[in-house]
Amino acid sequence: MRARLDQDLIILHNEDLPKFKKGGSVVRNSYFWAMRAIAGYAPRHGDWEYEAEVWLALQRVLLAFQESGYLGLRETQLEFPPDFYDIPPLLKSVSTWAEPLSSD
Repeated sequence: MRARLDQDLIILHNEDLPKFKKGGSVVRNSYFWAMRAIAGYAPRHGDWEYEAEVWLALQRVLLAFQESGYLGLRETQLEFPPDFYDIPPLLKSVSTWAEPLSSD
């Protein structure tokens, strides 16, 4: 999931957020509700924000769903811009950097 840090907020790009589907996968819907429950701001069609106070919970939710094996890594890992070097230590275990854009 594309992520960025703005002051003390982790902001997740709305296109990468888990989706809720009525009658859909129990795992995916549980993931949606877990991520939404700890978000400080989670508008229906906007980016979700996570304050520093919930980063431990965010890390635990991401790790739990990564370890379940039901969801892909791209769905359960924070992906920061390639030029961003200050991933918060608490979130390093569930984070990576986005691939730089190709000049081709």
